Amino acid sequence: MHKTKGILLLAVALASGAAGASEVTYRNDIAPLIQRQCFECHDGNSPSIVQFKTDEDGYKKKKVGPRLDTYADLSDLIVWPDTGAMMRRLDDGSGTPDRKPGNMYKHLGETEPERQANLATLKAWIGEGGWNLNRWQKRGDVPAITKEQL
Repeated sequence: MHKTKGILLLAVALASGAAGASEVTYRNDIAPLIQRQCFECHDGNSPSIVQFKTDEDGYKKKKVGPRLDTYADLSDLIVWPDTGAMMRRLDDGSGTPDRKPGNMYKHLGETEPERQANLATLKAWIGEGGWNLNRWQKRGDVPAITKEQL
């Protein structure tokens, strides 16, 4: 009886470990992806999003974007204060009426399959329904982000 329980517990542990191994995490998947693909312009020496917004044109001329070296910096471009910026910039255009990719999509990889794989990783991390292009406030025909979308 104890042997059966032990085998059952081991099977459950292995199954849950296998499920957890495929989960996308910031530390294991997103941070290395950002470092590999984005740090040329978005490393720890880059300005915060608030600093970037105060001199956006100057930073763009220097080819420097907002800092993405911490979880908090990255969430500034996902949730607030620059809601949806990461999604708009990295989107492949498949969900937009004009089918135009975001201006940073090309930096997700050398090839289209690599870009699509990296985009899929980011979307899996953000979660089902979390990948949306809305801003904090309405702009043109695009409504403001809703509580449900956040």
